[in-house]
Amino acid sequence: MLAVPALPVLCIDGAARTSVESWSRRAGRLRMGAGGAGIMVRVERCAAGRLKDAYPVGAHDVEVVLETDQDTETASGLLRTLVRAVRAADPRCRRVVYAVAEGDQGAAERAASAGFRHVVDVDLADRQLSLLVHEPDWVTGTDADLDHVPGT
Repeated sequence: MLAVPALPVLCIDGAARTSVESWSRRAGRLRMGAGGAGIMVRVERCAAGRLKDAYPVGAHDVEVVLETDQDTETASGLLRTLVRAVRAADPRCRRVVYAVAEGDQGAAERAASAGFRHVVDVDLADRQLSLLVHEPDWVTGTDADLDHVPGT
């Protein structure tokens, strides 16, 4: 069984107002934006949430969910802000995951404009999702010299 580290509290820069609606060891909900019209956002350790069996999850992977639909510019900005906050709070996070309904091209494009890339389509018990990820350079960087063995 995978030991799931506690979800660190996120420091959100750039949002007009952010309030914590709920927070636990595994998941949290934030209201981001001005006034009562804020956007609800959920963050959760993938290894403890709905995606735990969907792909080879890492202990530090985090799923972000925008609980209400947003236009492309707003959604992309929120996703970029959330990625920065997760990276700052947990430098060991390998993947920030954003799941969209399989075939929802508009949602996938919003995520892509925030730097996410499509990785895999998965079947959960109640729906099919496309998983998009944002990974740091230390995860995606590769040595293009395939004849070189690292460390030699």
